[in-house]
Amino acid sequence: LGADVFAEQCAECHSLKDGKNKKGPSLFGTAGRKSAFVSDFAYSEAMKASGIIWTPEQLDAYIALPKKAVPGGKMKYDGLPDAKSRADLIAYLATVK
Repeated sequence: LGADVFAEQCAECHSLKDGKNKKGPSLFGTAGRKSAFVSDFAYSEAMKASGIIWTPEQLDAYIALPKKAVPGGKMKYDGLPDAKSRADLIAYLATVK
């Protein structure tokens, strides 16, 4: 289920392969890490300064409303309103490491 959500909502801009960035950074190993951790990706100053640790709760808030979670961030995505889809996606991302 989470893989399907990723394919539909995220894969156009994000890869799950370590070191493979697209429009957005690779999401390999995201769960539990600090925001802006991919060294060769040009993050917004807002994301670099956010200090977010990607816990399930933080991922949920960000995926739901990225522009609210990190004002001034550059992700061009309005958010995923469906809580079950977000939960499935977050569970899936936790397995990608």
